[in-house]
Amino acid sequence: MPWSNQGDGGGPWGKKSGSGPSDPKGSGNKGFGPGGQGPWGGGSSGGGQGPQGLDQLFQQGQDHLKNLMPDGPMSGRGGSLIGALVVVGWMATGLYIVHPDEIGLNLVFGRYEGSTQPGLNYNWPAPVGSVIKPRVTAVNTTDVGVGVSDNRTGRGDPSSLMLTGDENIVYVDFAVQWQINPAKAADYAFNIRNPQGSVRAVAEAAMREVIGRRNIQLVLTTDRSAIEAEVKHLIQDVLNNYKAGVEVRLVQLQKVDPPGQVLEAFRDVQAARQDQDRLRNEAETYASRVVPEARGEAARIVQEAEAYRERVVAEANGQASRFTQVYDEYKKAPDVTRQRIYLETLEKVMGNIDKVIIDRDTGQGVVPYMALPELKRNQGAPK
Repeated sequence: MPWSNQGDGGGPWGKKSGSGPSDPKGSGNKGFGPGGQGPWGGGSSGGGQGPQGLDQLFQQGQDHLKNLMPDGPMSGRGGSLIGALVVVGWMATGLYIVHPDEIGLNLVFGRYEGSTQPGLNYNWPAPVGSVIKPRVTAVNTTDVGVGVSDNRTGRGDPSSLMLTGDENIVYVDFAVQWQINPAKAADYAFNIRNPQGSVRAVAEAAMREVIGRRNIQLVLTTDRSAIEAEVKHLIQDVLNNYKAGVEVRLVQLQKVDPPGQVLEAFRDVQAARQDQDRLRNEAETYASRVVPEARGEAARIVQEAEAYRERVVAEANGQASRFTQVYDEYKKAPDVTRQRIYLETLEKVMGNIDKVIIDRDTGQGVVPYMALPELKRNQGAPK
């Protein structure tokens, strides 16, 4: 089918020159509308020398297509060109964008061919290829037992009902936070069908195993942190064995309670243990204060006894040495030494008493007495 122009050499909206049906008077206007404008005002007046309009652009494009396909679009050359354009357009649909929080997984005929990083990427377009883009930075939360009523009547979520190592029943509510491992996004996409359900089942089984190794008292009081760490490690090991492509970030115990029928009894036991710990701490505090004081007092007494012993021994040694010296002098001059000892003894015995001395060799009897000690005593008395 050959290309043909509409009208006498004009575009689809009018003639290029001369008069037409829209200009019965031959005034020189071209095309539709006043002044010879096209439907978008692209015409000109005054001999066709004005700016080029949309109808002229369309005419030029039509001329180019006519040059490429002189025999019409249904000819062999035209069909090849249209086919090439269709193929190029189809190939262009293989471009896709991976966002910063995603990983691109390329599939060709349903078979995994590799992953792509964030940015503009390319894969075979549909139906040959397809792209899966999981969000690897999103943190997902799986709850087990959360939402059970506080009274714990036994009508709550049975998944939180667990048996301890000493055969007691306890309700354990906990949450698991996990995300896709960026290095194993393909495992996550192709190895597990229900990620949330798989993580929940593994988490519940791991918690039951860890709780079953401990007594209920440890579960309710001191081992919460150890239980969280052990459960997290066990969940990660099982998921790695499944090749699930999941990375466990956190396991957090929400609530751990015994059944409602024995809850008050357990609370009483826990309060008694707290009182026991408090009294023990007070006793240890008292002991830490009293024991050092007692040790210090004992050390002081020991030191005083040692000092007294050293003083008595030194005095005894001094007296023994003095006696030895006196005895040596006595052997040299017994009369003189005896007289000196007699006088020294009198000095010690009579030194602090009032005395009246009478010289019996004067021959005059008793000398006049002057009460000098009383005078001294009166002078020293307060007035």
